[in-house]
Amino acid sequence: MTVRPFVPWPDKRLRAAAAQVDAITDEIRAIWTDMIDTMEAMPGVGLAAPQIGVMLRLAVVDASDARGQAVRMANPEILHASVQLRDHEEGSPNLPGVWAKIARPRAVTVAYIDETGLRVERDFVGLWATSVQHQVDHLNGRMYFDRLSKVKRDMLIRKARKM
Repeated sequence: MTVRPFVPWPDKRLRAAAAQVDAITDEIRAIWTDMIDTMEAMPGVGLAAPQIGVMLRLAVVDASDARGQAVRMANPEILHASVQLRDHEEGSPNLPGVWAKIARPRAVTVAYIDETGLRVERDFVGLWATSVQHQVDHLNGRMYFDRLSKVKRDMLIRKARKM
């Protein structure tokens, strides 16, 4: 089990888009394993590779009650998002101690490359959908608080700096 350290905000890597994954290799699978170990140690429901300093479009998500159901994704892209929104308190280990209520589509259809190298399209609903969207934001160099108004974002960042 390898739990990797988190890149602290405002590290520039958290604002950079991650690079496409060309092929699913043993190295990519090892990164996914470390990401799952790191996600479970938080504990959390998802993790994007840039959060641990790996600038590749890799994400893992596990919003199951039982755990151990992690979905490994390379190059995830949201193909469709529902009109109906769902509010959820979101946070990030890259900026610990602060949370904000974010409204995101309740369901999404995502295309990604799985651990076998196949392109998959899958529907995610509820917390799974929220987590996938949160991870895709990280892969695009966005943080959850970028979805807040400037006033709320500034307040959240000030609060985090005080902690």
